[in-house]
Amino acid sequence: MTDTADVSRREAWLIAARPHTLPVAAAPILVAVGLAVRDGVFAPLPALAAFVGAALIQVGTNFANDYYDAVQGADTEEREGFTRVTAGGLIEPDEVKRAMYLTFAAAILVGTYLVWVGGVPILVVGLVSVASGIAYTGGPYPLGYHGLGDLFVFVFFGVVAVTGAYYVQAASFVVGIPVGIPKGAVTLSSVVASLPIAAIATNVLVVNNVRDKEEDETTGKRTLAVRFGYTFSRVQFVAMLALAYAVPAWFFARTGEPAVFLPYLSLPLAARVTKTIFTRTDGEALNPALTRTGQLLALYALLFGIALAL
Repeated sequence: MTDTADVSRREAWLIAARPHTLPVAAAPILVAVGLAVRDGVFAPLPALAAFVGAALIQVGTNFANDYYDAVQGADTEEREGFTRVTAGGLIEPDEVKRAMYLTFAAAILVGTYLVWVGGVPILVVGLVSVASGIAYTGGPYPLGYHGLGDLFVFVFFGVVAVTGAYYVQAASFVVGIPVGIPKGAVTLSSVVASLPIAAIATNVLVVNNVRDKEEDETTGKRTLAVRFGYTFSRVQFVAMLALAYAVPAWFFARTGEPAVFLPYLSLPLAARVTKTIFTRTDGEALNPALTRTGQLLALYALLFGIALAL
């Protein structure tokens, strides 16, 4: 953890927001835009609004994790991860909680435009996403405390994020506010294209949980790493990467376009992170690995988005 003695208030809020996690919000938009360009349904304003909404939900979830992990005793002095402002006494708990609600409120405000574009389906998805962001570490049954965090990330920061961003672009070409899902607004290609983003975003959490396994065991946080051990998490990490790098082959089989293999240029970075997670469990090694996994997500998404557009 960072020495909190010389941390300014502005720096504390930046720590709480965790900007290094924003690739998780940006990656789905890059892929959805690339696919929308390919399919002739690219719409810049809905795509931008989708990114802003996703980023706000990501930051709001970060505030929620910081607050709820502190008040529930999951963050201790033995923590090897990045500094938490609530547990570290940098910002009062009530302020972090207020920031969480304000950030989610801003996401809902952005979402009103997306509802105007995408109709009832986006309203439902948006409200469920915000509620799940809070429920990740808060509420009567915190998802992250019961081994459901990986599923949450896979679904909401992967499948829902990519297909939702594609949907609002395609739906913007429909006259009127949709009540149901317009034809062509959710395609098989958009669902399959979401899987690599879902997989690598999940791996961000896997690295986090491997690093925090020993502390989580003592605080009652039953992540998959705690439940099944290091070997399971390492196999899970490789399985997620295998899924991510299998998807371009699926698109190649359908299109015959070799450009879809462009994401394979990110394989050296994937191999580097894999080596670290297979050999280390300490924060000194896994904190940089966590950052590199976020970079892998961003790089893969950028390459895949370009490949789809081409």
